[in-house]
Amino acid sequence: QVQLVESGGGLVQAGESLRLSCTASGSTFSRVAMAWFRQAPGNQRVFVAHVSWNGDYTYVADSVKGRFTISRDNRDITKNAVFLQMNSMKPEDTAVYCCAAARRLYGLGETLASEYDHWGQGTQVTVSS
Repeated sequence: QVQLVESGGGLVQAGESLRLSCTASGSTFSRVAMAWFRQAPGNQRVFVAHVSWNGDYTYVADSVKGRFTISRDNRDITKNAVFLQMNSMKPEDTAVYCCAAARRLYGLGETLASEYDHWGQGTQVTVSS
């Protein structure tokens, strides 16, 4: 079982940066891919970024490519975490950001919400113009 808790959201101005963190508990965390999704008011949840189970492979959506970076830290089982570094932020990045843990062990490349079993509650990110 994996439990996820996000932090780091807030209000920033366009062009500024934020770093989101997602701490994970559970024995399977280090063996599954992780991702960030976001959902703006009135819109569906959309994929933002993915990192493979061992951190060797990352993939980000075209809308954030060159601005957002995903990473993870599996070194300490007591504080496993996945991060989303967001630079050069834009008002259209405003959304609730959720981290998610994939269903498949040792997976790679999952970008669909249906491929993720465990979700955090989300953290609000607001970018003003």
